[in-house]
Amino acid sequence: MSGRAKILVLVILPVLVAGSLYLRSLVSRVFFERRQPAESTERTRLSQEALQTAGGPTRTVTLYFPSYSAGKLQPEARELAIAPRPVDRIRQIVLALIEGPKQGQTRALSPSADVRAVFLTQDGTAYLDFSSSAVADFNPGIESETLAIYSVVDSLAANLPEVKRVQFLVQGQEVDTLDGHADLTAPYAPDQSWIASVAPAAPAAQPEAGPAQN
Repeated sequence: MSGRAKILVLVILPVLVAGSLYLRSLVSRVFFERRQPAESTERTRLSQEALQTAGGPTRTVTLYFPSYSAGKLQPEARELAIAPRPVDRIRQIVLALIEGPKQGQTRALSPSADVRAVFLTQDGTAYLDFSSSAVADFNPGIESETLAIYSVVDSLAANLPEVKRVQFLVQGQEVDTLDGHADLTAPYAPDQSWIASVAPAAPAAQPEAGPAQN
């Protein structure tokens, strides 16, 4: 092999190697980004099923979902097998909100949102630590963000009297805003002025159990 050919090989070979590595990285990233929302949704579903299985007696709870056209929160009744521990009950309510409404309203949180941790202090402050995916898929604007926040806060307060206020965290850190508008630097107390003045629709009646057999 001539000297010129050797030089050409030495120049081209690193380029080919770098190009191959970049292509593998690109394919991996595209595959991961496409797969991640589906996996997050599946994790949410499995987490909710686990909480339902480990829960206590079934109870009707009231969830509040945004109606952006009305600028209000619409109530929806839901049957949940309530877990014994308060932090698990908080997680149940939030997971039900992530699951989304069943009566035509709008989601409060992204279906790919992941609840990383839940804490409840003695003074009644619930800390909700979300993954960064929770801040995705919002309608732009202060009202839509505020409705999303109070969907969570009012749903928790309506069903769990031990929750007095809610502090939102993202990836374990306090953040300034949800998506550039609503202030998240301080906890939120419930505010019923955001709730539409309509009674929640009751879930479908379940058949009564027959008499116990001796």
